[in-house]
Amino acid sequence: MEKTIKQEFEKRFGGEGTMYASAGRINLIGEHTDYNGGFVFPGAIDKVIMADIRPNGTDKVRVFSVDINENVEFGLEEKDAPAQQWARYIFGVCREIIKRGGNVKGFDAVFAGNVPLGAGLSSSAALESCFAFALNDLFNGNSIDKFELAKIGQSTEHNYCGVNCGIMDQFASVFGKKGHLMRLDCRSMEYEYFPFNITGYKLVLVDSQVKHALVDSPYNKRRQSCERVAAKLGIDTLRDATKEALDAIKGEISAEDYFRAKFVIEEKQRVLDVCDALQRGDCETVGRKMYETHEGLSKDYEVSCEELDYLNDIARRCGVTGSRIMGGGFGGCTINLVKNDIYDQFISTVTHEFNGRYGHEPKIYPVIISDGAHKC
Repeated sequence: MEKTIKQEFEKRFGGEGTMYASAGRINLIGEHTDYNGGFVFPGAIDKVIMADIRPNGTDKVRVFSVDINENVEFGLEEKDAPAQQWARYIFGVCREIIKRGGNVKGFDAVFAGNVPLGAGLSSSAALESCFAFALNDLFNGNSIDKFELAKIGQSTEHNYCGVNCGIMDQFASVFGKKGHLMRLDCRSMEYEYFPFNITGYKLVLVDSQVKHALVDSPYNKRRQSCERVAAKLGIDTLRDATKEALDAIKGEISAEDYFRAKFVIEEKQRVLDVCDALQRGDCETVGRKMYETHEGLSKDYEVSCEELDYLNDIARRCGVTGSRIMGGGFGGCTINLVKNDIYDQFISTVTHEFNGRYGHEPKIYPVIISDGAHKC
């Protein structure tokens, strides 16, 4: 990939630029906890967006996407927003840096990536973080701190791409550290690295390639359920709720709201339990908690689907240590913690059985926990 990018840069712009990269991410555990003020537990992975970038001495940005085979040119004023969706991520990063008083001048860039699109690995955050890191290095002497780089990516999604996302994806892409997961407190924004050097296991994503429609409406309804319960309990978010307090008002709220809140309260604790288990090297507990999360997302939060539940069932039957939906749900991937000695058998079984039932094979993505945004 790096060689291809350099060749394209030479062909289009002459000479060479500086190479930067940023990673996609997984989240081991902690779903739908971010907007409830809880904890998430992501890590950057060895699937990246990589870009060759060089200032061009003008007020114009010229970018070529190798994967889409398309080039774009735009200015740096608000009125210069490009029509192409992929280019809006880069334009948005430029604008968000400028709006914060940072410096961005014209530049040439060629980029490509191997972060699978639509698999819940956050290719958009990797793209934003790659360019935010690069422009901070090239034009601002690395004076913008890492948290601000993550917020620049998040604001790009909000203001230029129409996605009202949380901070987790950009945080993981910017702060990722090889061999470590990160526990992020979504309320205080405090974070801590936890070693993820478990020998004898692999992490693998199984992508159902299923995308169900009507995601926005169910998302909003679940968020509203959580907010109604928090208001009933007299607290800002479910971060401060306990199961005892929830049970005390069970008769005053709908069954649906009760089960939504129950999941979030239990998931908050599961993240902390998994962190403790990893520090002890206790992978069996990590795996058990992953299965509990899947069960909660499927039965209490109701964001699973038949295909994801089937993938989870196959994992359980194959003796996979831990498996669960990863991401918001309604399709996408399961994340699986698999012992090395059953890995090949699991991949063969899940591919064959899923294809037999649904008429297409799932995509398989082994992942390694790697560094976030960096200069190559």
